[in-house]
Amino acid sequence: MLKVATAKEMQEIDHKTINEYGISGTVLMERAGLAVVSKINELFFQNIMHRVCCIVLCGGGNNGGDGLVIARLLHNQGYDVRVFLTVRPENLKGDAKINYNAAVKFGVPLYPIKEFLTHPSSLVPHPCLIVDALLGTGLNKDVRSPVSEVIDKVNAMSCPVTSVDIPSGISSDTGQIMGCAIKAQYTVTFGLPKRGHLLYPGAEHTGKLYIEEIGFPQALLKSERIKVNLIEKSDAMRLMPPRPRYSHKGTYGHVLLIAGSRGKTGAAFMTARACLRAGAGLVTIGVPQSLMNIFQSRVTEEMTLPLPDKKDGTLSYKSVDLILEFLNKKADVLAVGPGISVDDEISKLMVSLIGSSKAPIVIDADAINAIAGNAGVLKKAKVPIILTPHPGEMARLLQGSGVAPGLSLPKEIEEDKINISISFAKETKTYLVLKGVPSVIASPEGNAFINPTGNPGMATAGTGDVLTGMVSAFLAQGLSPLNASILGVYTHGLIGDIVSQKKGEHSLIASDIINAIPKVFKAIRPKK
Repeated sequence: MLKVATAKEMQEIDHKTINEYGISGTVLMERAGLAVVSKINELFFQNIMHRVCCIVLCGGGNNGGDGLVIARLLHNQGYDVRVFLTVRPENLKGDAKINYNAAVKFGVPLYPIKEFLTHPSSLVPHPCLIVDALLGTGLNKDVRSPVSEVIDKVNAMSCPVTSVDIPSGISSDTGQIMGCAIKAQYTVTFGLPKRGHLLYPGAEHTGKLYIEEIGFPQALLKSERIKVNLIEKSDAMRLMPPRPRYSHKGTYGHVLLIAGSRGKTGAAFMTARACLRAGAGLVTIGVPQSLMNIFQSRVTEEMTLPLPDKKDGTLSYKSVDLILEFLNKKADVLAVGPGISVDDEISKLMVSLIGSSKAPIVIDADAINAIAGNAGVLKKAKVPIILTPHPGEMARLLQGSGVAPGLSLPKEIEEDKINISISFAKETKTYLVLKGVPSVIASPEGNAFINPTGNPGMATAGTGDVLTGMVSAFLAQGLSPLNASILGVYTHGLIGDIVSQKKGEHSLIASDIINAIPKVFKAIRPKK
């Protein structure tokens, strides 16, 4: 997997590369500039006969120093380049100052930033290419004038923008907009992607991301001290459970799914069908006894377990003994939540199941809401637990958990989703799948995994139920809770992406994803 760095982690890599490995900052800056120029030539000039003007916007730090290298190299290749500086030349320091002096000696045209803001058309022609080297990854406060005015002007120009390292104005750690931010078509970053490239709205401002190698030691880029990772297709291929020729349905596990209530039977059917399609050998749906006729008329491959209910189509707490007995004798995984509704008896049932189950548990939807405000019960589990909340459910789950006190809105969860996910998983000793854009998986050990797949078409009823079924199936087939979560989330999103190409995002529904599972699994399964 590819590591994903914070600003501080990347600064430490930079510092160690210079001070422990003996690669100077000037060399790293030169390589960074070369990487960006190579990408600009590839993207813009490879098939263009005429050469348009390149505007390079430079701040006063190392990001601006990278910009000065880029300007010098492009100028030396014969391109029409103009540099606009946000600071006085005498205030530049270190490697940025060295590269400013080099740009002067090479004859690169350099102007103060006010000339960009009040330009005559001859100085800033349109169209032009813009290189954003204003702020970089170290930003920790809102952008102020005159840089904010520069950003607004760039965004209004409708010229292609290539950002250096990260679009100026985007938080490298959270992806949030710090007052205002460049909206780039391309971003060239170095060594590792940053969290802000992958989290929204930063991902939208990043455009197409290119990760370039400039000489950082691999030992630093792969350090276990960096806790956040990006899931890649190769990871999914590696995790796909094998299907030995000498096997039977018991080889691939038995999932007991507790799901459905009056008016919400569809959630149970979708979860069960996705579970089977994802490879589980057996699926039994535990259902309210009064709804048995409905379930019996619709199930085919699935089995059913009638459970005591309150005669209103919702489960009674009295079902706990039958569920635990079935788990002890027959099932390998307990999945609970889709469509079960929420009331005091469901909450009581969840507390008992969490504390008594001998099989790993996947908790979703109403089952998550049933323990809202009582997340401490998760610590009483004797088995691994996977939770799959969306941001609204996560906000309710955080209540009284001791994690991120004061946060109560889904928007607040989204703004710091990685740190919140890691903290919750560590505090409750659970595996957390925080669904969203993007989905984030966190483990009790404090590691997190960002999922790159999925699209807006999946924001429709039932897709979360499908994910629960897929994760449960992988868990039943012998994957660890973490790997079942990673593979489930990645393939779920990948299937949604492939389906949306044919049906469009507006028309995608959950059953489309279930129906496409076989085709996608066949595509990513390693060849024998």
